[in-house]
Amino acid sequence: QVQLVESGGGLVQPGGSLRLSCAASGSIFSIYTMGWYRQAPGKLREWVAAITRGGATNYADTVKGRFTISRDNAKNMVYLQMNSLKPEDTAVYYCNALVGTTDYWGQGTQVTVSS
Repeated sequence: QVQLVESGGGLVQPGGSLRLSCAASGSIFSIYTMGWYRQAPGKLREWVAAITRGGATNYADTVKGRFTISRDNAKNMVYLQMNSLKPEDTAVYYCNALVGTTDYWGQGTQVTVSS
């Protein structure tokens, strides 16, 4: 079992920045890939970014060049630095951990980009 807790969401103006954090606990030694997803009102949940235990990263085209995912294995933390935020980035952001073929999810944190 893996538990994930997100933090760092909030209201920000277009062009601004936010840093999301995800704290992992439980059977963390078994986690290989961690990532971030988001879900806007009325839309399906979509993948945003992922990072492997070794630090390899991948991003959705919609956030590439603006968002940076990072991981601190010693602290069992994953971060999502979001820059140049746009109104279309507004969504609930979820932390995800992949263990084998099982996905674990946090409760989500709201990000609202609005003037």
